[in-house]
Amino acid sequence: MGKIDADVVIVGAGPAGLVLGNLLRAAGIDCLILERQSREHVENRARAGFLAANSVRVLTENGLAAGLIEKGARHDTCAFRNDQAEFELDYSELGNGEVHTVYPQQFLVTDLIAEFLARGGEIRFGTEVSSVSGMDATVIADDLLLRAKYIAGCDGRRGVSLRSVPARVFRRDHDISWLAILAEAPPSMSAIGYAIHERGFAGHMARTPTVTRYYLEVPRGEDLQDWGDDRIWDELHVRMRSDRYGELKRGAIIERRIVDMASRVMDTIQRGNLFLAGDAASLISPAAAKGANLALMEAEILAHALIAAHLDGDTTALDRYSADCLPRIWRAQEFSLWMINLLHGPAGYDDEAVFQRALRDARLESLRVSRAHQDFFAENYVGI
Repeated sequence: MGKIDADVVIVGAGPAGLVLGNLLRAAGIDCLILERQSREHVENRARAGFLAANSVRVLTENGLAAGLIEKGARHDTCAFRNDQAEFELDYSELGNGEVHTVYPQQFLVTDLIAEFLARGGEIRFGTEVSSVSGMDATVIADDLLLRAKYIAGCDGRRGVSLRSVPARVFRRDHDISWLAILAEAPPSMSAIGYAIHERGFAGHMARTPTVTRYYLEVPRGEDLQDWGDDRIWDELHVRMRSDRYGELKRGAIIERRIVDMASRVMDTIQRGNLFLAGDAASLISPAAAKGANLALMEAEILAHALIAAHLDGDTTALDRYSADCLPRIWRAQEFSLWMINLLHGPAGYDDEAVFQRALRDARLESLRVSRAHQDFFAENYVGI
């Protein structure tokens, strides 16, 4: 078995690992990124697209925002539709006055890979990591034994890193599933659209001038094969109430997948010299677009801590990494659950189902009329 030594080994070339790697390389720290998938795969994997103000700050301050500045789009309004009415909130005028920047994750990842390589970093694509140990700071990948001073586990919810951190794990299955759709079609609304309907939630999120993300709530265990293009567009037409608010701009469906809404929080995200970030550190539902933004927040905190430890011998921030991140993770989880409860209600007409849907409608009405409620929403919707 071959051996490699590195100051920092990063497992996973998603947003967390790539931002972390770029910040470490800028500080002159030697780091190696290992990625299971091919470069082509990670540069074309469509995932999140809404970057919070803090994420934009992290990228801008560290010279990682050239593509975002050129191609990103400001988003500051969301619209809610139900049986009674539609209303819009311009959240740039509420809360802390912050906005989202829409920049698809595959574009961001492509930018970050190019910059990391330009800064002298090394990424080994197509490399399967089978073992990670924070206690002796080793990684086994394919036929290599890697020894590092520090390891960053950024390999997601199914990676090996999180299994190497013994921790109390809090999980919640929300018993809700979304059919996530990418359509080759221009946005049909200038706002982010949330439609609450007796047949289930539907969502509209712009990605680019020619591609739009849609969501449809579907029963758990639904078969993707049952959802052809025509059925998807017909269901979106009904739930988005297109006959009342305007037809959707249709196009070819280029991606469809089922997302089971679940959350996970670990009571520590570090062990020895292993530190978790991104989906390895916590799993959050997509209801409030927090996943990628949590990843960038954690990457920045971890980068500063590793730089202080490596260059100055000061491990204070590293020792506090979990303590610094977990309160923000829990706050994001709380707002994500608030959004889930705002957008979904149980089916059926028994007393409990009717009661829960009435509470949901009351939340929505409060959001429509209460400035205090709107400020709370805006601060948490964009904040991290």
